[in-house]
Amino acid sequence: QVQVVESGGGLVQAGDSLRLSCAASGRTFTLDAMGWFRQAPGKEREFVAAIRWSGEATYYQDSVKGRFTISKDNAKNTVYLQMNSLKPEDTAVYYCAADETFYHGTYLPTSESEYEYWGQGTQVTVSS
Repeated sequence: QVQVVESGGGLVQAGDSLRLSCAASGRTFTLDAMGWFRQAPGKEREFVAAIRWSGEATYYQDSVKGRFTISKDNAKNTVYLQMNSLKPEDTAVYYCAADETFYHGTYLPTSESEYEYWGQGTQVTVSS
């Protein structure tokens, strides 16, 4: 089993930055990738970014490219989502997820069904 716990959400103004953290514990040696998803009020949960557990590959949703950066501290088993130039439309509950399925090459999972473990979520609110 793997546990993931998010932190770092909050209320910020448009244009501000925020960094989310996701700490993984348990059988982390089984993991292949980590991802961030978000769910805005009244909308379905959507993919934001993913990173290979080794940190060697990353992938982003188009709307956050150039503004968000996903990274990993291997020593701490922690994944970060640095969010810059935040917009009101980034307001959502952000979820961290962990994937155990091994994929060849540079493919990173982007759908919810590909992730086995989920955190409880952290609220990010961006005011205009």
